Amino acid sequence: MYAIFMNGGKQYKVKKGQIIKLEKLNNSVQTQLKFETVLMISDNKEVKIGQPILLDSYILADIVCHGRNKKINIIKFNRRKHYKKHQGHRQSFTKVLITEIHTYQGVS
Repeated sequence: MYAIFMNGGKQYKVKKGQIIKLEKLNNSVQTQLKFETVLMISDNKEVKIGQPILLDSYILADIVCHGRNKKINIIKFNRRKHYKKHQGHRQSFTKVLITEIHTYQGVS
């Protein structure tokens, strides 16, 4: 079983027990999160697709840790113009562990 959900303007495909990196969230470690913008859920038998989201479906996750990615270097350079600019950036992230994918089991 896997699901696709949206968080921070990005879509993520997850399975139960998977650890993923999200954009930085302002919650503390060991906090449980509930993602309710589930776009699709698939088990071995059927696929449920939302229009645009699935109602009564959610994904539960626990925050594992916070951190920062590797530094990327940005260099702007114009030849023969005495112009060179260096800049660096480190993006913050939050690692979460997917604990449960819950879908509505109503009558179709």
